[in-house]
Amino acid sequence: MTIRTLVGASLVLALTGAASAETTITVATVNNGDMIRMQRLMPDFNAKHPDIKVNWVTLEENVLRQRVTTDIASKGGQYDVLTIGNYEVPIWAKQNWLLPLDNLGADYNQADLMPQVATALTVDGKLYAAPFYAESSMLMYRTDLFEKAGLKMPENPDWDFILQAASKITDKAAGVYGICLRGKAGWGENMAFLSAMNNTMGGAWFDKGWKAQFDGPEWKKTLSTYLELMNKYGPPGASSNGFNENLALFQTGKCGMWIDATVAASFISDPKESKVADKVGFAPTPTRAGGSNHGNWLWSWNLAIPASSKKADAAKTFVAWATSPDYLKLVAEKDGIANVPPGTRVSLYQNPEYLKVAPFAKMTLTAIQSANTAHPSEKEVPYTGGQFVAIPEFQAIGTAVGQQFSAALAGKATADQALAAAQALTTREMTRAGYPK
Repeated sequence: MTIRTLVGASLVLALTGAASAETTITVATVNNGDMIRMQRLMPDFNAKHPDIKVNWVTLEENVLRQRVTTDIASKGGQYDVLTIGNYEVPIWAKQNWLLPLDNLGADYNQADLMPQVATALTVDGKLYAAPFYAESSMLMYRTDLFEKAGLKMPENPDWDFILQAASKITDKAAGVYGICLRGKAGWGENMAFLSAMNNTMGGAWFDKGWKAQFDGPEWKKTLSTYLELMNKYGPPGASSNGFNENLALFQTGKCGMWIDATVAASFISDPKESKVADKVGFAPTPTRAGGSNHGNWLWSWNLAIPASSKKADAAKTFVAWATSPDYLKLVAEKDGIANVPPGTRVSLYQNPEYLKVAPFAKMTLTAIQSANTAHPSEKEVPYTGGQFVAIPEFQAIGTAVGQQFSAALAGKATADQALAAAQALTTREMTRAGYPK
């Protein structure tokens, strides 16, 4: 073999080695606006990390939860990065299903993470997921419709006022509905809203002995008020509407009020995406008359690495990029600072430029900071959470109860029938799991 042949062979081997050095990771994420934006901004990541290729699996919220739960519990290894909530993180970390996120880089500034958010993602002193955005809940409403109806939003609205306002601003002939609320079944869809609403009514999922409380007056008040609002003043087909569907309805001017996640505020206030951007007001989540619990939840969508991943280093590089201060700067440069992922970093709410253009910023911060996940109910309860109950069984039970309530909204069951079914199925599953004392 000649020297030229040897050199040529070596060059081929070198090139082949360089090509095979590219690592492909699969990221499972939810189909909401902030995650779609992240995919659009991937050229920045690709330029910085040409050796890492990202394969996206983007799913509707309920489907995402089902698939990632199945994959991680079975150690399938289908995904290298998971988009999961602060409900799953501590439960899965204790099962050793997630890798700790040590040292996300010198520029990551982990100390800048919102304390309430970081604490919910930390187990035994280690961070097991990096928050992409965090949220609480708020009331968003059309200021022009309120003005036309001679209404003024109270500083702390209650459900009686919401019923009154919804009746006055509904104009079905014009395609304007007084209120939009989640109706799609799912523990993180309609039950996120209804669990939080029940907290505002003074209710709870369980008493101190883990006995289900759907046969109590608070849940009856919660569901009857919800059904009255939606049946009289809500849009048609509401039992199929989740966060994304209601967002679209509000942006197109079809909703007078919407009680949901604070993260929606930037999307309904963006004139590029919302027809009513200049007619939006914000208020705290309603409580019952004379009550003080606004039921404002604490939720974060986070990026985590399953222990089953064979490409943990590349996955960690991606997670660090997507949740870093530099990513917020990138969004600000491309889409404006009002649209950066909210709720995760203290510094964002100390930035005068952000506060100037985001009228919802202070209310978002107040809602997040006042969310009492350690004591979500006014009653003494054996669980933590807020819009969920932080036990592994809740995912299945919450979805099953959500199906009953969605059926009631669709007119397939009465409120009493839905509550009785919820009580029975929750009691059965909790007894099977060994909870009632």
